[in-house]
Amino acid sequence: MLLDTPSLYFRAFFGIPESIKAPDGSPVNAVRGLIDMIATLVRQHQPAALAATMDADWRPAFRVAAIPTYKAHRVAHGDTEEVPEALVPQIAVIQDVLDALGIARLESPGYEADDVIGTLTHQAGDGAVDIVTGDRDLFQLVDDSRPVRVLYTARGIRNLQIVDEAFVTAKYGVPGRAYADFATLRGDPSDGLPGVPGVGEKTAAALITRFGSLPALLEALDAGVTDGFPAGSRTRLAAARDYLAAAPAVVKVAPDAPLPDVDLTLPAKPRDPEALVRLADRYGLDSPLNRLLDALGR
Repeated sequence: MLLDTPSLYFRAFFGIPESIKAPDGSPVNAVRGLIDMIATLVRQHQPAALAATMDADWRPAFRVAAIPTYKAHRVAHGDTEEVPEALVPQIAVIQDVLDALGIARLESPGYEADDVIGTLTHQAGDGAVDIVTGDRDLFQLVDDSRPVRVLYTARGIRNLQIVDEAFVTAKYGVPGRAYADFATLRGDPSDGLPGVPGVGEKTAAALITRFGSLPALLEALDAGVTDGFPAGSRTRLAAARDYLAAAPAVVKVAPDAPLPDVDLTLPAKPRDPEALVRLADRYGLDSPLNRLLDALGR
């Protein structure tokens, strides 16, 4: 089980009132929410191995070089991400709690959590993988043959949507593993990815279904093929040729981010019990940590 940790702690922060505070008055809503999310996931799915992936770089240079608008609307100061003031100090607490528990926490310099997930999924070979996220970008990793599934949090952690290839096909009208190519054509305003102007979901799905992949589509475009292009789309694609050459580097998650060799085995007991007690006392985390420890002990 691979956790898109930033996606989860943002969801916890916005889903739980900031009035949930530590004894010293500091907010801990995201910390408590994430701990309870992990407890629920462990209890319901009982993974043998689990990794909490993190963003070492929320806006990697290689993606900005390819598409300068990538996440540009989320920049606060310099190149830092716009994050709610009350969430910022909680991220460090989350990291300390995960480390004291012994839950593997992985990041890779110059890469996002998505890339760590992509790399771990690739390294798992034929092993089954569940990816927990609220980010549709990771639908591109879905693969029924292994299987690799996304446990999508849009409706909450207790009401996860199981995203497999059939879900992707039913929802978007494209073959299950073609989501990245489809998203490149359609674009994604939430990531500052423009897409091809005038090409929406239906046209993008029709193009990917007809040609099978973005590289095959571009080969047909460059070869002057006219068959199979919905009305007006060929002209629009030709005008966006530079974007279509650059965008895959942004949309596709990396399968080869450098990662340390870390044991992902789910801990049955805390790695550092004394540190965990200090964190529980300082931040008032006894109840959620006891629920998580109970789930891990089972």
